[in-house]
Amino acid sequence: VQLVESGGGLVQAGGSLRLSCAASGSTFSINAMGWYRQAPGKQRELVAVISSTGSVTNYADSVKGRFTISRDNAKSTMDLQMNSLKPEDTGVYYCQAVVHERAYWGQGTQVTVSS
Repeated sequence: VQLVESGGGLVQAGGSLRLSCAASGSTFSINAMGWYRQAPGKQRELVAVISSTGSVTNYADSVKGRFTISRDNAKSTMDLQMNSLKPEDTGVYYCQAVVHERAYWGQGTQVTVSS
């Protein structure tokens, strides 16, 4: 499974961005998917996860009410709608897909929120 993220960029605080993750390869085997982020000097952290059917989602407390995760299995894509962005949301955002209990990662996309 290969994952490619897109949609990152520079935005002012309070603004919005929409990240997308496109999967290719054995996409029919993908189970849960998620978004993670890593800020400079910090460990990678979970942002949001979504179940295989999209019926179950979970969010980090820091993004609840501001971010929305979704997926389209027919297109093998996953999105993260990010609203009311804060400077602390700055970091590299990574897409993750779980296939047979193995995690696959994308290369990441930079999100920078200016104050």
